[in-house]
Amino acid sequence: MSMTNIQLTSTISEDNKLTLALQDIDMPQPADDEVVVRLEAAPLNPSDLGVLFNAADMANATQSGTPESPVITADVPAQFMPSLEKRVGKAVAVGNEGAGTVVAAGSSPEAQALMGKMVAVIGGGTYRQFISAKAQSCLVLKEGTTAKEGASSFVNPLTALAMVETMRAEGHKAIIHAAAASNLGQMLNRICIADGIDLINIVRKPEQEKLLRDMGAKYVVNSSSESFLTDLTDAITETGATIAFDPIGGGQLSSDILNCMEAAAAKEMEEHTIYGSDTFKQVYIYGALNRGPITINRNFGFAWGINGFLLFNILGKLGTETVAAMRERIANEITTTFASHYTHEVSLSEMLQLDSIAAYAKLATGEKYLVRPQA
Repeated sequence: MSMTNIQLTSTISEDNKLTLALQDIDMPQPADDEVVVRLEAAPLNPSDLGVLFNAADMANATQSGTPESPVITADVPAQFMPSLEKRVGKAVAVGNEGAGTVVAAGSSPEAQALMGKMVAVIGGGTYRQFISAKAQSCLVLKEGTTAKEGASSFVNPLTALAMVETMRAEGHKAIIHAAAASNLGQMLNRICIADGIDLINIVRKPEQEKLLRDMGAKYVVNSSSESFLTDLTDAITETGATIAFDPIGGGQLSSDILNCMEAAAAKEMEEHTIYGSDTFKQVYIYGALNRGPITINRNFGFAWGINGFLLFNILGKLGTETVAAMRERIANEITTTFASHYTHEVSLSEMLQLDSIAAYAKLATGEKYLVRPQA
């Protein structure tokens, strides 16, 4: 096993500066119930960018250091500094998940059983070469699964499954999902087809419509179309969808969804009431692709809710048995239902190149980056 270990860190200083750099760190030593994983692949998710950049102005970032060990510096606007007080002066390790080979293990039987296995890990700091993890938290991948195939075993798959389980737990029967052509959206589409759940996919480009329809999606509506609101209302009327998941956040999409849900529900009302329909309508916001204000043009009565949707909070509500079943399904279907498609691969040092940052920071639908820590 190599005696060197490198990790990517994000630091905010008191003088309103963000610094991204690679650090040499000690090799992890596993506790009795831990393993050491040689990380070979880790995805770049939107949540990772939130930790990586936080509120910094990356459009005006500068690069220094060497090609092998670049350093990125950017200004953090002063108005954001009070909320970042707990981060100031701390080198925060970045990366939520990844996959690789277990190269060392603690003395417990559970840890020893993982020696040499390909596993997926979650918990933070995966943009590094070697990481320690609790044996119990590792997801053992089926024999023959590569690190690339298993790199995105947690964030997107668990989020997609959690959406379905939340729908069931709350008594809804169909789902609306925005930015539906994303890797997560494609997973959710495959889950819903397999499980017989009606899913309304909201996209914004014709090629995204085609992509999902070619995958078997029945309901796809284009938010850039002049007939979007009518198309969405018609799809809701047909499916009875009363729960939606929105990764965009800012703007008025959540409001539009609720208004269309109300318009569909109103078709079944026998008489008008100023309180609107009694059909409860729920929108969960689970991302911030648009960081602007959330605009609510309210025309949907009183039976509604808009809430945040944070994966780990939701998993706690679903319970250990449900989460265990979700993890097992992911391991069994990681190359089919939960397969991720990557358009670019970068090393740790390539992550800290200004041209790479400009590309992956766009969060463009259909483009997903994979980090190769060992490259």
